[in-house]
Amino acid sequence: MASQLKIFSGTASVYLSEKIAELYGTPLGEIVVSRFSDGEIQPSFNESIRGCDLFLIQSTFAPADNLMELLLMIDAARRASVKSINVVTPYFGYARQDRKDKPRVSIGARLVANLITAAGADRLITMDLHAGQIQGFFDIPVDHLDASAVFLPHIRDHVKLENLTFAAPDMGGVARARYYAQRLKADMVVIDKHRERANQVAAMQVIGEVKDRDVILVDDLIDTAGTLCKAADELMLKGAKSVNAYVTHPILSGQALQRIQDSALQGVYVTDTLPLKEQHEKVHVISIAPVFAKAFRKIHNFESISSLFIN
Repeated sequence: MASQLKIFSGTASVYLSEKIAELYGTPLGEIVVSRFSDGEIQPSFNESIRGCDLFLIQSTFAPADNLMELLLMIDAARRASVKSINVVTPYFGYARQDRKDKPRVSIGARLVANLITAAGADRLITMDLHAGQIQGFFDIPVDHLDASAVFLPHIRDHVKLENLTFAAPDMGGVARARYYAQRLKADMVVIDKHRERANQVAAMQVIGEVKDRDVILVDDLIDTAGTLCKAADELMLKGAKSVNAYVTHPILSGQALQRIQDSALQGVYVTDTLPLKEQHEKVHVISIAPVFAKAFRKIHNFESISSLFIN
C-alpha cells in the first residue's frame, strides 16, 4: 500500500503551491511559520505527517530567509518521522554560482546542495537549473523539469511557425535554443555576448540571419533584463520582423521592467516559479503548476517522468 502524499508550502511559494495542490487533487497541508521578535524562523506542521511522502515547495530566491525557512521545514519534517522528503524548488537560487570563475569566490550552488542534503532531503525536484551540472552536486536523486513542457505548446498555439527563428541570448543558451528549434522545425541564431562585469553587457553580435523573421529568445532566467533587451534591440537592428522572449524564471530585479518597456521586445513570457513583483503589459505568465502536479503523481507512484519532456 502506497504511503499518503502530502503537499506543504513555504511562505514564499504559497501562490504556486495552492495551484499544484488543487491540480493534484489534495488540500495544501497546514504549516505555520512563526518568527521570534528578532526575525528567527520556526516552522511547525499543524497535522500529523508520520509515515507520509512529503512534498515541500519553496523557491529559494532572495532574501536568504526563504532558503533558511526551507531548511528548517526539512528538519522539522525529518524529526516528525515522515517516510520521505521531496524538496521542490521551482527556482533554485544561487545556481549562477556553479563554479569558480575567479579566485577566492565560493561555489554557492554546491553549498546550497550540501545544506539541503544535510537537512534531510531525500529528493530534489526543480526546473531549468542555470547550469545542468548542478544536479551532480547532490548525493540524492534530482528530477530536473523543463519549462518547455508549457512553452512549446504555447508557441505552437500562438506563433506562426513558418517564419520562426529561435535565438540564444548568449553562448550558454545554445543548447536550449537548438532544442526548441528542433522540436518546432525552425531556424536558430546565436548572439555572442561580452560582459565587462556582472549584470552589465558590453557588446553583442548576432551570428546568423534574422532579416524579416519572427524571432523568439529563450533563456532560463531574466534578472536585470539587460542581456535580453540588448539582444532584442540588436536583432531588430539586423532586420528581425518581431522579437519575443520565453524565459523560465522572472527574477526581474532593479530596472528590469522599465528596460523591457523601453526595448524592442513585443512580449516576455515567463512561468510562475517566482512571483511577479508587479504586473506589466509586456510580461505574461504561463503557469508550470500542471507540470509539477504530474511530476508529483508519477514520483509518488514510482513511474517514469520522462513523458513530461515529450512535447
